[in-house]
Amino acid sequence: MSARRNFARMTDCSDDTLGGRLSMARDTAGLSLADVANRVGVRKESLLSWEADRAEPRPSKLIDLAGILGVSPMWLMTGLGAGPIEESADLPLEALRMQLQRLTDAHQECGRLIGDISRQIDRYEAKNGGEAAQRNLDGPMMGRA
Repeated sequence: MSARRNFARMTDCSDDTLGGRLSMARDTAGLSLADVANRVGVRKESLLSWEADRAEPRPSKLIDLAGILGVSPMWLMTGLGAGPIEESADLPLEALRMQLQRLTDAHQECGRLIGDISRQIDRYEAKNGGEAAQRNLDGPMMGRA
């Protein structure tokens, strides 16, 4: 009798968006953004916008994604049905590394955006003077005596 490997299907996903399920399935499969994008025939930016719920794939691409990731199209769309298969309760080391890299990239992007906004505020204050900027932050002058 051969040893049988036990697999658990993840069906109770805490992420309730198509993008979240897509990202989770990709991580579980241990595939990079570039790998999946190349196999589906789209740019990495398109796949990233699908995972971030900024756009949705066409139905034909959704079916392709489901096949590549080993999940049902229904699970990708609704969260019901056959989700990603994990060999154990722990994520594989490579999937954890990929999640860490995605978080690191997101953290760097947040830092960049904070810097951009800070510089815009500084330019606005320099252009309009500190007093005018403070007055704008106080709100409208209606009802003041």
